[in-house]
Amino acid sequence: MRETVFFNGEFLDVKDAKIPVVSPGFLYGWGLFETMRSCNGKIIYLDQHLKRLKNSCVLINLKLTYSTVKLKEIIRKVVLTNASKEALVKLILWKSKLSTEIAILAKKYEVYPEQKYKKGFKVKVSSFTQNRDFLVSRVKTTSRLMLELAFQEALAGGFDEALLFNSSGCIAEGTRSNIFFVKNKTIFTPSLDCGCLNGVTRKVIFDFAQEEKVKITEGKFNLQDLYNADEAFLTNSLMGVMPLVTVENYKIAKGKRGMLTKYFIEKYNYLLEGASGK
Repeated sequence: MRETVFFNGEFLDVKDAKIPVVSPGFLYGWGLFETMRSCNGKIIYLDQHLKRLKNSCVLINLKLTYSTVKLKEIIRKVVLTNASKEALVKLILWKSKLSTEIAILAKKYEVYPEQKYKKGFKVKVSSFTQNRDFLVSRVKTTSRLMLELAFQEALAGGFDEALLFNSSGCIAEGTRSNIFFVKNKTIFTPSLDCGCLNGVTRKVIFDFAQEEKVKITEGKFNLQDLYNADEAFLTNSLMGVMPLVTVENYKIAKGKRGMLTKYFIEKYNYLLEGASGK
């Protein structure tokens, strides 16, 4: 019997629908993605992105049908077809009825202006709560409605990002970033069991701290800890290291970018320009 679906005003054979409307990936958000930044045709920490993807596939029972070597080959080919010096590269996996679908795309990335890295981000304390015990909080899944709603809530209020807390009142993460703050020359960041994603650029900061012999501590922190910080910053693979200067109406360190934040921005930009590919 022919399987028919109604899609955007038309009755179509399910095979002719433009999106996999009956796939588990579409229906349940059963999928994963990695967002990467390409500079001069190369991606820094590419191995870390693919390692996280592979580990996440195991966690949500998604079969990865390509080897790491093959994925690298495909990603590089996609990137090379993009003429932009700066590109956003996205790898998406989702569950189909019989296997795993994959898409890899690259498009021009509009880099934040230098002035933004001087001025910094303003964040809203989200009305949404991160579930630290939920499996999805530990993987970069396509099932991210709560995060998107929190982000849109922040934008509507004139903020750059939303800060999520878990049910215990501890800081977890931004909707698309990890958070760090500095106090007395020590870096602090929420531990993974607070419900934050183990971000690739989060790992970069740990590497930077080790290189510079700066102590870094994972733990459980509240809003007052952040207010008392000497400086703070956010990280993700696209923007790199972004100063965090305002939480709601409170200015951290009088609303100025800190020296360690500035230094890490410079180090990250150096990585981008060198595009080590590691």
